[in-house]
Formats: sequence, C-alpha cells, structure tokens
Amino acid sequence: MQQALALWDFGQLVRLLRRRAGFTQSAVAALTGFSQAHISQLETGRKELGGREAIIDLLNGLGLPADLRPRLLSAFADQPRTGVSEFLDPNLPWSADRMVTSLEEAVGGPMKRRTVLATLGGTGVATYVLQSMIAPVEELQTAPAGGPRVTPPLLGSLQTTTDVLRQMDATSGSGSLLDTARRHLRFLVDLMKTGSFDQETGRQLAAVIADSANQTGWYALDGGERDEAQVLFAGSLRAAKLSGDSRLRAGALSFLAIHGYSGEDPGSAVTAARTGRQCIQDQDAPALKAMLLTREARGHAKLQDERRAMAALEEATELCDRGRGEDDPHWLYWMNAGEVLGQRASCFLELGRPAEASDAFSEARGVLSQDETRTCAQFLSRAATAQMQAGDADAGAATGHEVLSLVSGIQSARLDDHLRTMLGAARQLSSAKPLSALLERGDVLLKERAAA
Repeated sequence: MQQALALWDFGQLVRLLRRRAGFTQSAVAALTGFSQAHISQLETGRKELGGREAIIDLLNGLGLPADLRPRLLSAFADQPRTGVSEFLDPNLPWSADRMVTSLEEAVGGPMKRRTVLATLGGTGVATYVLQSMIAPVEELQTAPAGGPRVTPPLLGSLQTTTDVLRQMDATSGSGSLLDTARRHLRFLVDLMKTGSFDQETGRQLAAVIADSANQTGWYALDGGERDEAQVLFAGSLRAAKLSGDSRLRAGALSFLAIHGYSGEDPGSAVTAARTGRQCIQDQDAPALKAMLLTREARGHAKLQDERRAMAALEEATELCDRGRGEDDPHWLYWMNAGEVLGQRASCFLELGRPAEASDAFSEARGVLSQDETRTCAQFLSRAATAQMQAGDADAGAATGHEVLSLVSGIQSARLDDHLRTMLGAARQLSSAKPLSALLERGDVLLKERAAA
C-alpha cells in the first residue's frame, strides 16, 4: 500500500485495502462518497482521481485522520532518502525565495552552490510531487522600489529567448545551448530577487522562469548532467506553482518523468506524469494530456507493466486525434501523432518486443519532422536498434548509416547513448555482413565525438 501511494496509484491502493479489509466496491463507495462505478473504473485504471479535493475525500473516507498532509508524508517516512539537499526539501515553503534559492544552486548564482547538488530518490520525488499539489503558495514579496522595473514587453522578449533556444535544441542538441540557457535563467532569477513588479507581473515572471528552468534542465539532462537537471526541474515546479499556470506545472512534472524513466527510477515517472494530468484535468489541452500519457507509458514499460503502458498510449492516441485544444501551450508545438507512435515503439523496445517496435517506428517515420535533426537522429537510432534486435540486419544497417550521416555537429550525450545502444545491437549480429561497415564507421564516429 505504501508503494501504491508513492506511485500515486489510488486504484491499486483501493484494491489492496479492499482485499485486506474484505470490503466490496459498494462499501468503499459508501465510505468515500464516490459511485460504485467510479470505484470500479479507478481500480481498473480507466479513471483517475479528479484533483486534490477528490484525493482528500477518498483518503479521508478510507479512514485517514483529518490532518492530511503529515499523514500523507508519513507514508514515505520509512523509506530511505539519503543525500537530499536542503534546497530540495518539499516541506519548505513554496515561495519565491525558496524557488530562487533552489535555482541558484543549479545555475551557479551568487551562492555558488553547484558543488553541493544532491538528488531525490524515488520516494523523495513522490513526496516532492505530492507537496506540489497540496502546499499553499505564499504571496510574492517584491523588492524595494528602485530595482529594475519588470514590464510585460520585457517579459515577452525574455520568453522569446527561451522559445528560440527550444527550437535550436531540436536541431543541434543541447551541447551548444546549456551555458547560454544557464545565463538566461540566472538573469531571470536575479529579476525575481531585485526587480520591481506588482503581484500579477511577478506571477508572469515566475511563468517565464518556470519555462526557462524546464528547458535549461532539459539541456542539462540531454548533456548528461542528471543531478543538475533534477534540481532545475524541481525549481521549475516551484516557479510554475508560484505562477498559477497549471500547464507549466504539468510541463515540469513531464520533465521529472523523463528524468525518472531515463534513469533507474521509472516509478517516479509514473507518479509525476499522473500528477501532471491531475493538474490540468479541467483544461482543454488534449495535446498536453497526450504528452503526459506517453511519459506515463514509458514509466510503465520500464517497470514491465505492459497492460498499463498500452492503455496509456491508446488514450494518448485518442487525445492526439482531437487536435490542438484551446488551452494547449505554445511550447508544446512538437506534440503530434508521430510522437505518440515513436513513444509506443520505445515502449515496445523496453518490453522486449523489437519486432513490434520496428513496425511502430516505421509507421511513425512518415509523420516525423525532418527539420528537427537531433530529434530525427535519436528516433532513427532507436529504430535501427529495434530492427537489429528483431534480426533484420539489412534494414538495421541501412537505418544506422542514416543516423551516422545525421549526427555531425549535434552535441547530445543522450544521442551518444542511443548510438552506443545501436552499435551494441549491431555487435550482437556482427556476423551479418551489412553490419561490419556500420560498426567500423560508428566506432570511429564515437571516438571523434568523445574527443571533441
């Protein structure tokens, strides 16, 4: 039950409680105020709880004492959490000061704390995510008069810088962008500390900071700086909560999900993605909801939970088919049917089903944007891996050579990891003649990239 709560899996929580207590679904419905049909759909994963109040209603109905937050946090108390920096403590106030401090740690501001970065483990992430839902937001404390005046035109130009960097990343990778993004974020954080603004403008500034911190965190993750990336995503979540924009909160949680499933913490990916969807359930944002479902699916696949992975992907496909919604954010321009297909293929790879992965990659290729070179190279490297793992040496070699022709000038540690995985799959079939030239070319290229 503790694990189910840590994964934000209330359906599993209810199933386990009913099994232990001998309750029927009707009895749980009577206790909680939900319908029996709702409880049934919750247990089967067809329905999620609708936000903070619904969570409180369910848990209180199941016998949780009235003092909700300490009791919820105690669910994780017996789990070891070592090396957690004070800046990542979820119990500290969700205020502008705390957001500024956490981001300064990551980008090396005046406090010079980048040497003490520490990360959250799985239960720590779950606790942090939970607090992002239930913690109150403190009012902004503006700097004394005389600081630089923060105006909407200034914020617009700063947001444009973040947007331009985002589009450059899809083509050239993070390697050439991370330092620039750090400086940009540092300037934004300094504005929050010293700028002159009213409450509304301050929340708009927090929104720009949240978006910039997400992107800077992504460049760090793509560049192999996992610890820095997690601190940036956690800081972005604080900034997004301060801004009042639930879509930015969902965005920060989606990046925390990527951090989880791309490492050794897929459970936190599920937690973060599910919570992100709860943040925006009242928004007309099918693309954003679909993106979060693909992140959840990747977490499930890494956990070898095929049923839930495929269910999340099916729902993502249905949402994507609806097109853009009125509330879908501008920064999610890249989300489309091809992205869902690519994520489906990646899930099949995680689940050890390379033939299905290869088919899904082939289907996705028809709608893949050729202009986003780095994204295309990563996609094709996974496609080549799937083809070779499925035993198709000819197709794998052909796709692999395409990848090697694309990667020149792209700086991305994650792409290099994909290349190594692709060449590892080729070595498993090294007796196949078409792969010898690919291996020779790939090994030379990786050495050149490592020396660059």
